[in-house]
Order: sequence, then structure tokens, then C-alpha cells
Amino acid sequence: MNAPYVRRAVLDRPGVPSFDDYPFSLPVVRELSELELHPRVTFLVGENGSGKSTLLEAIATTWGFNPEGGTKNFNFSTRSSHSVLNEHLRLVKSIHKPRDGFFLRAESFFNVATNIEDMDSDSILGAPVIGSYGGVSLHEQSHGESFFALLMHRFGGHGFYVLDEPEAALSPSRQLAMIARMHELVRARSQFLIATHSPILMSYPDSWIYQIGETGVERVEYEDTDHYRITRTFLDNPAKYLDELLD
Repeated sequence: MNAPYVRRAVLDRPGVPSFDDYPFSLPVVRELSELELHPRVTFLVGENGSGKSTLLEAIATTWGFNPEGGTKNFNFSTRSSHSVLNEHLRLVKSIHKPRDGFFLRAESFFNVATNIEDMDSDSILGAPVIGSYGGVSLHEQSHGESFFALLMHRFGGHGFYVLDEPEAALSPSRQLAMIARMHELVRARSQFLIATHSPILMSYPDSWIYQIGETGVERVEYEDTDHYRITRTFLDNPAKYLDELLD
């Protein structure tokens, strides 16, 4: 079994100013003491607005990643929108240190791509940064192609990778390809933390799934997630499902 880089995230509950104020009022935070991470892959799933991305972002920024995405070496900011939750989180780390890492935010990956071009426009920096991403401008690829270039070229293994809705730009077949790439990286001693809506991605077998709802966060089996059950019910009989939905 992989030795995890991050064992768990712990909320400093006595230090929280008020559980009536955002983001501490979110059920996922209000009911949180600590979140244990799987040594390989941990998924956070839940409805829009449940707070999964807020929690994921706080863990990423507590680790030292740029709030808008990238590595620890990215320090750009286009708009400060992250919560103060990271100021009240503590990460329990193992003795093992990763050699790589990245925070992918689907909604701000455009800004990461722009920052890479800005860095490469400064010849003083030496070798082009884009070389680590496949050598082709991320802006000159489709959204999905640029995401996949990140997975294939920038992620090198022995890393801690935090991904927020990576399926946003990926077709179903590319999501399956992503699972295969994740497995390669896991076998190369990587650890993933992923917030997702994709029942394809969360099917990865060697993982834990935390479902976030009105009562907080609960670890569940794949088949017990709302995403799996709703998708399966629909695909089993889409005509019937739509008849009931549109009646």
C-alpha cells in the first residue's frame, strides 16, 4: 500500500469564530472534526453548493498550492475568492514527502494557462515552462485536450494531486482514459484528492468516497452514492425516467 503524503485534514473547531458564518455554516464544515484520506485516491461527492469544492480548496491551500490552481510555485491571483477555511485546517502529514504536486481547478485552469504563457514570455527564466505540459500552448488546445495534456505530461508521479471537477471538460471516453492514467500515477506512489460529479471517475476501485449532504460528510460505497443511483436509474430506462420527469 502507498504511504500517504497527507493522512488527514483536521478542523480547529475551538478556533472557529462562528459556525453561523460562511464557510463554517456549511454542513460539511459544521459537522467536521477530521477527514481521513485514502493513501491512494479519495473522492468528495455531493450536490452543487454542498461545500465539497470549498473543503477541497481549503486542503489544497493549506498544503501550499496557489488558491487558483497550479503548483506551489504559482503565485498569481486574478480574483481572491477562496474562503478562510484553510486558516482553521491542519494537515496531518506522513514522513514521506512528495516530489510533485498540482492543484487543478476546472473553473480557473484558463488562468493557469495564461500564467504559464506569462512566465514563458520572460526569457530570463530559462527553459520554457510549457515544455512540462507537452510543449503546446494550453490555450491552443481544446479545454479537454489541455486537461489531458496536464495529466499526461505535467503529472510525473510521486505526487500529491488535488483535482476539482476534472471531468468538466472530458468526454466519457476521456474520463475512462483518465482512470487509466490515474492508476499509472498511483502505482508511481501518487496520492489523489478529487471532488467530482462523475460516476465514471468515482468508480476507481482502490479509493474512498465521501458523500457530502445536509448532515455533513459520510464515507459510502460507490453503489450507494446518489450519482451512481440516479445515473443507473436513468440509463436503465431513460424513456420512463423522462416521462415521469416531464409529466
